[in-house]
Amino acid sequence: MSPRWADALRLATLRLAIAPEAFWRLSLPEWRALTEAPAALVLTRGALDALLTRFPDEETR
Repeated sequence: MSPRWADALRLATLRLAIAPEAFWRLSLPEWRALTEAPAALVLTRGALDALLTRFPDEETR
């Protein structure tokens, strides 16, 4: 087994609690969905303004 497959299997079993038999049955799209980082959320100017209105900074005296 190549080191890359060993690392993938280790991640699946230890971090994701996937049984080795289930790991080997995963398709590549399934594996990617389990292991890729989610897309970053983008905070638009409008959303920022809404947050600032809803949660204004407290003024210090």
